[in-house]
Amino acid sequence: MARDANMGEGSSKGGKNSAYDPDQNPEEKRAVRRGYRGIIVEPGVANPNDISPDELAKNLEVADSLFEKVKGTSEATLDSMFLLGVTSQAAAKARSMKAGAGAFDVDDFVARLVTFMGGRRGVHLPDDSDTDADDYDDGAPLDWERIGRRALAKSCRAPAMDFMLGPLSIEQKKRAAIKRSKLEKNKADMKKPQEITEDDITRSENETTKNVATLEKLLEQLGGQINLFRFIINPNDFGQSVENLFYLSFLIRDGKCALETNEDGEPVIWLCQQPSEEDYNEGLKKRQIVMEFDMATWRHAKEVFSIKEPFIPQRPKSEMRLGGKWYG
Repeated sequence: MARDANMGEGSSKGGKNSAYDPDQNPEEKRAVRRGYRGIIVEPGVANPNDISPDELAKNLEVADSLFEKVKGTSEATLDSMFLLGVTSQAAAKARSMKAGAGAFDVDDFVARLVTFMGGRRGVHLPDDSDTDADDYDDGAPLDWERIGRRALAKSCRAPAMDFMLGPLSIEQKKRAAIKRSKLEKNKADMKKPQEITEDDITRSENETTKNVATLEKLLEQLGGQINLFRFIINPNDFGQSVENLFYLSFLIRDGKCALETNEDGEPVIWLCQQPSEEDYNEGLKKRQIVMEFDMATWRHAKEVFSIKEPFIPQRPKSEMRLGGKWYG
C-alpha cells in the first residue's frame, strides 16, 4: 500500500520526473541501477524470516526515491523486479504469521473472498450493509464493488485504478479443432523427371590434346617464325581465336614453342627444341605471362595485320548428345 501511495503521489506531483529520457546522464543511470541491485531479492531465494517488516518498508522507501529518477526502460525493469521480490517476501511473511492456533491460509482467504463476492455457492458470510446478495450463480462475475465498499470502510485513501497479478477465477479456453482438408493429387498428371544413364552421355575424345597436336604440326610445317596474331586469329570466329590462344599456351608451357618480341615490336612465335632437366638445372627458368585478349583486340589485330583467312583451319562446332537430344 505504501508503494502504491507513493507512486500515486509521484504521478500527481510532476509527471516530468517519470518521462522517458534516452539522453539521461550516464552517471545518474548507473547510480539508479546500483541502488536497485542493492535492494532486489529474487523471489523464492531469501528466507522470509531473514528480513523484518521494517526492512521491507525501508527498502520500499528507497525504491520510491529511486523511481523518481527512472527515465529508461532498463531501470523500469529493475523497478518491476524489485516489486515482484517485495511482493513474494510479503506473501511469505503473511503465510508465516500465526493467528490463534494456526497459520494464515492464503488459499482459504481467497476462497472466502470469492464466496463473499458471489463467485460460487457456498457458506454465506455476513455483509456490512448488503442484504440482496444471498445467492449467486456459479457463472456470475465477481462483485468487486461489494468487497470495495468493505475495504473503503477501513481505508482513508481515495479509490483509484490498479493492477492485479491475474484474476481470481480463470476460465480455461479450449482450443477449437481445425479441420484441414488433404490435397489429393491426380497421379495421372504427375510426370517423372527424365532419367539419364551413363550410356546416354556420348563422350567425345579429348579435344584439347587433339587441337594442341594440330597446332604443333602447323608450326613444324611452317619451319620458322610467325606473328602471334596471324597464327591464332580466326577472322570469322572470335570464339575459336580465343581457343587457339588457349591451345597455344600448352605448347609454350611445355617449352615446345618460344614467344618473344622482334625488332619491329611484333610478338612472334616459333617451334623450338624442348628443354631438358639439365637445362633447368643449369639455370634456365620458366616465365609466365598473362595475356588479355578481348573482342576489341581481335578486331584491331585483324585490321592492323590485314588478316583475311585463318592460318589454323576452321574447326566444326562440337556437339554432345544428352538423353535423346543433341546439344551444340
